Amino acid sequence: MIHSMLPVAGFLDPQALISGAGAWGLVVICAIVFAETGLLIGFFLPGDTLLFFAGVLTLSGAVNQPLWMVIPAVVLSAAAGDQVGYVIGRRTGPPIFERRESGLFSRRSVQRTQAFFDRFGPAAVLVARFVPVVRTFAPVAAGVGKMRRGLFTLFNVVGASVWATGVIMLGYGLAHIPGVSEFAARYIDVVLVGIVVLSVIPVLVRTAIIRRRRVA
Repeated sequence: MIHSMLPVAGFLDPQALISGAGAWGLVVICAIVFAETGLLIGFFLPGDTLLFFAGVLTLSGAVNQPLWMVIPAVVLSAAAGDQVGYVIGRRTGPPIFERRESGLFSRRSVQRTQAFFDRFGPAAVLVARFVPVVRTFAPVAAGVGKMRRGLFTLFNVVGASVWATGVIMLGYGLAHIPGVSEFAARYIDVVLVGIVVLSVIPVLVRTAIIRRRRVA
């Protein structure tokens, strides 16, 4: 993932970031999760690793709030960020994807996001939650493409809920096992790719079956 390519230091170190925030740890987590899609700067932030350590540090007590408060707060922040991204795309329209190559709106990022929508349709909003960079642009692309607000919101809330709950609980659960949490943190990318593959396979199978029926 993109954040794995950046130096894990300062604000890019999710463990130090949360621990250093003290009582404001959950606020910092929610702000970053919101900014990933709401401010279109997702690929500069620790993303999935942040949620993993949110689970780990909730168990250790570094995050003062209990798990039943942490997960809903993160889900709400993720869903709200997507809604802001959707509004940006809806109001700005295609020109936002027609900018010249830049750090924020590279052609490659736009093409990658469009490929997701071409393959998965509205479900791309859900699947994109597990893919850095793509999840930053997916809500904007949905707005540009004028996806129905109700349909977008449905996939947005489901995706935010599955992503936040799954990754936080992964960190929380593995934190109980000495040594395993460190291993999982190192290979969190592989773990999340596995989750995406398992989530996408049923969609691909169903799509293939529908296409065969149409051909027949």
